[in-house]
Amino acid sequence: MVDNVPPRQVWEALRSNQQAQLVDVRTDAEWTFVGLPDLSSAGKQVVPIQWQLYPTMARNAAFVDQLKEAGFTPEHHIYFICRSGQRSYAAAQAAQDAGFPNAYNIADGFEGAPDADGHRGVTAGWKAEGLPWRQR
Repeated sequence: MVDNVPPRQVWEALRSNQQAQLVDVRTDAEWTFVGLPDLSSAGKQVVPIQWQLYPTMARNAAFVDQLKEAGFTPEHHIYFICRSGQRSYAAAQAAQDAGFPNAYNIADGFEGAPDADGHRGVTAGWKAEGLPWRQR
């Protein structure tokens, strides 16, 4: 079972645990137009690996291979993020199933659910928590 970890707790893990890494599973279009977590002050970089491929949104069949190519091992603590926490949950489950036992989902993702006005990034998620991020 995949644990949902609050964004601020993930940020602390990234800063304090050398084996902790963040994988952003959104699409290239989202990275470009919405932004990415900025881990530079933690001495790390986000590892972007799409869970679904834009524009068809077909599942990325090479996802697990790309995790391995990025250098991840079972010892890593891998935190997965997407827009709202749905795709990243599925990606974390796939990682666990592939032999990465320390795979976690970032609760509410990068932008969280939309507020009453339909805006994301305001009520929950990485951005709403005021954690560092940048435009690509």
